[in-house]
Amino acid sequence: MRITETQLEIQREPFAKPFAFKGSAFHEKWNTIVRLRDDQGYEAVGIGGLAVLWSDPDVFSAHTEVGGNLLQASILEHALQHVQGREYPDPPSMLGDVLPHAFAYGRAITSNEQLRLTFVLIALVALDNAAWLLFAEENGVSSFNALIPPWSQETLAHRQNAVATVPAVGYTMEMDTLDGILRAGAYILKIKLGQRGTQQEMVHKDKEWLSRIHDMAKGLTTSMTDSGNILYYLDANGRYEDKAGIVELVKHAERIGALDRVILIEEPFEDSVEADVSDLDARFAADESIHTIEDVARRAEQGFEALAVKPAGKTMSLAFEMVRAGAEMGMECFVADNACVPVLVEWNKNVAARLPVFPGIKGGLMESNGPDNYANWDRMLSEYPIPDANWLRPIDGTFRLGANYYAHSGGIFEIPTNYNSLLRD
Repeated sequence: MRITETQLEIQREPFAKPFAFKGSAFHEKWNTIVRLRDDQGYEAVGIGGLAVLWSDPDVFSAHTEVGGNLLQASILEHALQHVQGREYPDPPSMLGDVLPHAFAYGRAITSNEQLRLTFVLIALVALDNAAWLLFAEENGVSSFNALIPPWSQETLAHRQNAVATVPAVGYTMEMDTLDGILRAGAYILKIKLGQRGTQQEMVHKDKEWLSRIHDMAKGLTTSMTDSGNILYYLDANGRYEDKAGIVELVKHAERIGALDRVILIEEPFEDSVEADVSDLDARFAADESIHTIEDVARRAEQGFEALAVKPAGKTMSLAFEMVRAGAEMGMECFVADNACVPVLVEWNKNVAARLPVFPGIKGGLMESNGPDNYANWDRMLSEYPIPDANWLRPIDGTFRLGANYYAHSGGIFEIPTNYNSLLRD
């Protein structure tokens, strides 16, 4: 595919309240809209969402919220200029070509030689999604199954009829809100850890937060987990500086009777911390620290047994690579969200629905927190190309996926007119 024209637009979506994690918070989502046209007259529109705090907290803290988003968006603009006039056989080839240039540009504009690659990858999601849809147009592809590269097909050969929707429980969430989430049927909670303060203060607050949540959830039951209990997925977002704090947290979970409900502890340490967790009685998952196949191997050697795959956070092209690498290393793969808008939820869901059953639950696993974070979620769903699709809204904490879902690939090949209309000819 030879790219002859590129276009970029930004749409800003407010949160209902500040989204708090990594010891800070942000207030709105910047969604990027990319249109690609090729020399055959085909065109495609891809959507992405920026996440400065998640992808590089140092950049977030060094700039205003708007300023950080502008920097991330400018990386996408730079990438669009790079691909224009160039020809690629497929989207992974495009990503492989543009990523080094975009990364160098990102380091330059942030004046940060230690910039995290994730900061650049999430900026490129809209471009990558547009490339996959353009590739589909050129090749007459109309299903997600036909997009899956050969090297990922075996791992993504499953067809789950249930995918758990995992809400994010930020440490600013009111307990009444959490109670509503539980009573709506959620059976896995993604509990945000790593609160503000010194390491000692943070660990103390995290233990208290886990205790409060466990006190509320421990009496509830569900038919969607093997144990019948509500399960916990702890996300520390790299806030723990050493293994001692995590050991203390794990011991606390055991002491209050919550450890057997913890199915994941995600990304406890900074990238620079090389701690082996194989001796701890918990399944650890890698997320932000994973950018390459080599990173997957490194984390597996350190005792990490699970891998967060992020099509909407690190590109679909890389997600396919991560799925293969995780399977080869014997790691459990699952899909994580980034406060995604409905279009991106469906890109994520197409992967989550095709992964193997996640241990301890009956079906797939996908963090999805849009309804809890966006002020206008109902409006956003109504603007989806197939607004009445039964797979858009979870039932009792579960996305129910039948033949109709797989026939439509979740609707990702439909034109997102609410975003497409923002682009100028």
